[in-house]
This record gives sequence, structure tokens and C-alpha cells, in this order.
Amino acid sequence: MQLGQILVKQGFISPQELAQVVQIQPQTSQLLGELLLNRGLISAEQLSQALQEQVWRQQGFWVID
Repeated sequence: MQLGQILVKQGFISPQELAQVVQIQPQTSQLLGELLLNRGLISAEQLSQALQEQVWRQQGFWVID
């Protein structure tokens, strides 16, 4: 699952906020999480939680949805 989807699922950002950031991301050299953090849309703790879930999912660990 992509980081943006996890952040929306966890309620940290809205689908509209994700769409806006994804649209401007190609114009920057920042990763999605960095861009969201720098714009004040998420906290460092929220980013860490979402990245941890992403790693768990990639490694095949079960995550409750």
C-alpha cells in the first residue's frame, strides 16, 4: 500500500490534501512524506507511524484495516 493511501486510511490527511500534494510533488525533489511534513499537513510522529505500517505491509505482516 502506498504511503498516501495509508495516511488517508489513518485519517491523518484527507483524500483532497493527498491529491493536491501528489499533483505538485513532481515539481519538487521531495518525497511525499517530506512534502506533507514540510507543509504542516502531518506531524513527524504521524509520518513515522505510516512508514512503519508501510514496511510491515511490504514484509507481509498482517495489519488490521
